[in-house]
Amino acid sequence: MTGSGGALLVVGDVITDVVARHAGPLAPGTDTAAVIRTVPGGAGANVACWAARRGGCEVRLLGRVGADAAAWHERELTACGVRPRLVVDADVPTGTVVCLVDEGAAAERTFLTDSGASVRLGPEDWSDALLDGVARLHLSGYLLFSGSGRALVAVALKAAEARGVPVSVDPASAGFLAELGPESFLSLVGGVEVLLPSRDEACLLTGCPDAAEAAARLSRRVPLVVVKQGAEGALLARSGEVCARVPAVPVTPRDTTGAGDAFTGAFLAALLAGAAPGQAAEEGCRAGAEAVERVGARPPARD
Repeated sequence: MTGSGGALLVVGDVITDVVARHAGPLAPGTDTAAVIRTVPGGAGANVACWAARRGGCEVRLLGRVGADAAAWHERELTACGVRPRLVVDADVPTGTVVCLVDEGAAAERTFLTDSGASVRLGPEDWSDALLDGVARLHLSGYLLFSGSGRALVAVALKAAEARGVPVSVDPASAGFLAELGPESFLSLVGGVEVLLPSRDEACLLTGCPDAAEAAARLSRRVPLVVVKQGAEGALLARSGEVCARVPAVPVTPRDTTGAGDAFTGAFLAALLAGAAPGQAAEEGCRAGAEAVERVGARPPARD
């Protein structure tokens, strides 16, 4: 896995995040004080922005948004150094996610998701020319949770295979993954080179409660598996065995939204720059630590 000097193409969701940070438990039936901000998000877009922050490669993004927020999202992505190709949906607004963030020690978050236009990204939005100059293709797992997205994944995987472009996938959501089913998911991503699940997603995909064993099992189906474990770092597995354990960077979290996306973006950018997988995972952990110290899922805009 050495860098080729080509671009990273990310295909996935572009979302408007409404982040509500609250102290203590929610109070049903009445008010709970919170600090609320509206920020750009979406797993695919976040990965692209963190990859661009790491630097070393051109980063492109294919996504679908509503006309209501298309200009804002394009500006925000460009400010982070990403080259966006946003399909504007005239009929459906941009997807919105309400992120409820508990300001307790873990800064754990809960999502209320309206996928909006992002779930309508489909094969008609794809062109094989998108792969011109691309050295790696990354697909957000959210694509696999809609019929049009699954059709797009199939087309993109076929095009990438024809050009010899390696593909990575992040399962993205344990909740939606459970609805789709582990075997269905794994059959849809056959042929990918790198799988980047969270610990919960890895365990769900294998039915194994131990993250290391889950990583090992998944690596019998995907050449490289990188399990993101938050404060416990990351596990790398190949050929049925865990081959590396990378520690997390100690940090006091403010908002864990997007930490996994930050890891993925930095990891992929590092691979493109020629880093070995273990070194790339170290960069992913550093990006994840930076992400949880910020409110929202994106890095700061470039100066």
